[in-house]
Amino acid sequence: MDTNHTSHVSLGPKADKETVRRHNLSLVLRAVRDEGEATRAGVAARVGLTRAAVSSLVEQLIDNGFLSESGKTFSGQAGRPGTVLKVTRTGPAGIGVEINIDYVSVCVVDLSGTDRVRLTEHIDNRGALPSEVLARGARIAARTLESAGEQDLLPVGVELALPGLVSGGTVRQAPNLGWNRVPAEEHFAQSLARLRPDAPQLPVSSENEANLAALAELWFGGLGALRTFLYLTGEIGVGGALVLDGELLRGAHGFAGEIGHVVVDSEGPLCRCGSRGCLEQYAGQSALLRAAGLDEDAGVPGVAELERKARGGDRAAVAAIERAGLMLGRVVSGAVNLFDPDAVVLGGIYRPLMPWLSPSADRELTARVVSGLWPRDSGRLRASSSAGDAARGAAALVVRAVLADPLAYVAGRD
Repeated sequence: MDTNHTSHVSLGPKADKETVRRHNLSLVLRAVRDEGEATRAGVAARVGLTRAAVSSLVEQLIDNGFLSESGKTFSGQAGRPGTVLKVTRTGPAGIGVEINIDYVSVCVVDLSGTDRVRLTEHIDNRGALPSEVLARGARIAARTLESAGEQDLLPVGVELALPGLVSGGTVRQAPNLGWNRVPAEEHFAQSLARLRPDAPQLPVSSENEANLAALAELWFGGLGALRTFLYLTGEIGVGGALVLDGELLRGAHGFAGEIGHVVVDSEGPLCRCGSRGCLEQYAGQSALLRAAGLDEDAGVPGVAELERKARGGDRAAVAAIERAGLMLGRVVSGAVNLFDPDAVVLGGIYRPLMPWLSPSADRELTARVVSGLWPRDSGRLRASSSAGDAARGAAALVVRAVLADPLAYVAGRD
């Protein structure tokens, strides 16, 4: 019996000419976007295509409103100067809507990743019906879309940044909002459609807000070559996200990163999730304000007051922040031992509180991380940038879909 047979594995359909061209259009568009501005020759050198092929692709991208030309550039070498290419400041864009416990923020991002329109309303969403909160977000989004239209921007989709466990368009659980099994995408889309009855319906998708804030930090935060990091965002709750080699770790069901509900003390305060002693009961916004003797429901003004008191040397304020840092360090050290990130990035309310938060967190990391790579003042524990927010990450996720297949977003195309 002949056992030297070859096993054949199906590799899927062969790429046709249109598929290859669509891929190359994306390649060229992303190359120009990444460079900020480039010539056809520069793009050809970067992507490995011939100058003739790149010129053909560029003309198609210009004709369809993705690229624009402006001026000439001289390389210092022989030959004619090249025309400067840039991604257009008009046309396709993304809209991100962050629904949080005490605010709603909406932004529009163009193809270059620039935040072009931003509207934020600070309002306590706790106790309101989910449909009311999402309708509120839709109203702000509708106003944002009007402003975008005045700039000749055409958002092609909406990404919702939502707290809690988000999967399949549904918020499975958001303890601080009191949401359970809320079909968020459906509610939002219906509300937006009612507000814009004569406008085309925009596709709506959703993701956990900490995940989107981490992506914003990755794409816009100036992390350089840093591609593996743990991101924590401090709000009323504490959200977390892990980026591994430039990709989000979502987990088997999309629920990875719920670091705010890691138990610090099983006999500690009761958490809204039903457990006791969760991290957010020590390092969340309400817990911090309460420990400092401030109104725990004061929101953004309360955090500003906490920072002001800490700068003035107020003992209660400094002690509250230092204790939060200690608890953060304990929990984060376990995550560092488990996942070995290059850095831990703290965003949200933690960013302005870093001068008092980081020393105690750093001490815990130094004492508890077994690799020895986290000595005090190593720089691995750092504040997020101002660009790393969930609404911008959400809008940018829509834009990246356009960059991945620009032909799918040509006006009038099926």
